[in-house]
Amino acid sequence: MTDEVLDDSEFVSARQRFWTIGLTGERFAHHRVAVAEFDGELIGIAQSAEPTDADATWSQQLIILYVLASAHGTGAGKRLLEAVLFNDAAAALWVADPNPRGQAFYRKHDFIPDGTAKEEYGIKEIRMVRRGQSKLQVSESAPDRA
Repeated sequence: MTDEVLDDSEFVSARQRFWTIGLTGERFAHHRVAVAEFDGELIGIAQSAEPTDADATWSQQLIILYVLASAHGTGAGKRLLEAVLFNDAAAALWVADPNPRGQAFYRKHDFIPDGTAKEEYGIKEIRMVRRGQSKLQVSESAPDRA
């Protein structure tokens, strides 16, 4: 977010309303939310939901993943990602561009840019997608009786 957005005197109260609705509203009951703490202090948050993109071919969309800079490299981001996305499910996310650290983190977790970009609130974003892992399905059959 731009400094202008962050410096707005209404920013904190607007975010409090946003999170109150997002964590308690019936409309968001299907979202998965996880937080990371260290020594009793919140250091990160993640949220996923059903896809919102009209062309989605994935089953989950990462909506939010934030970790305090002081907690980068601790594994908190990886654990948050794992907490809100199913490991074998195809998923997508939007990430700011440029954001080399964030994009590298998502690449490390099998997300790749799909060539789609947008701009919201003056921030350019690219979409990254993780293809689902196919699982071998073994079906049992009746024994051959000759």
